[in-house]
Amino acid sequence: MTKHRNNKEMAILEAARKEFLEKGYDGARTTSIAKNAGVTHAMLHYYFKSKEKLFTGIFDDFIHQVVGNMTVLFNDSDKPFIQQVEDAVSLHFDFIKDNPHIPLFVIREISTHPERIELIKDTVSTTVGGFFGTVQKSIDQAYANNEICDIDAMTLLFDILSLNAFTFLAMPIFNAVFASQIIDDSIFIEMRKQEIIKTIHKRLAK
Repeated sequence: MTKHRNNKEMAILEAARKEFLEKGYDGARTTSIAKNAGVTHAMLHYYFKSKEKLFTGIFDDFIHQVVGNMTVLFNDSDKPFIQQVEDAVSLHFDFIKDNPHIPLFVIREISTHPERIELIKDTVSTTVGGFFGTVQKSIDQAYANNEICDIDAMTLLFDILSLNAFTFLAMPIFNAVFASQIIDDSIFIEMRKQEIIKTIHKRLAK
């Protein structure tokens, strides 16, 4: 029964993710989400109660996917810290590449409806706060070992998140203005990933 429930919840969350990303919070309809998830509208409300709960659910999923995978990388003591960071940059970049509408969706929803920050506040403060602690511990150890320059976890993670996200936020503009100079989107995106990795590496290197 638990497995069945989890499968239903995952189907609803996936349908909700597509609906929210395509139409935004205001344009999303729970009836459409239920239909695309293959459940009744009553069943959707049984699992998630409201549209707000669905929004929180998909945002939680975004946070846990990224933070969960990156935490594993920063706990890999077999690799030098700079290599852990480069792997984290690459993982986060690839996540956005696979979900390119997420940065715009988050910025749009939070900027137009700042009150929604309250819906995700607990998840962000708990999950991301713990992650900051993990990264800061790794930074302190690497700095003590004379592997990197001094930097705090918030600055490092903000650099990674902003550099990676801006690539995909700016792509429509770059395609419009510099289309003749971009040979292939996939090649350009891979070049950007490597450039960001180099930039972060230089920031950390002694």
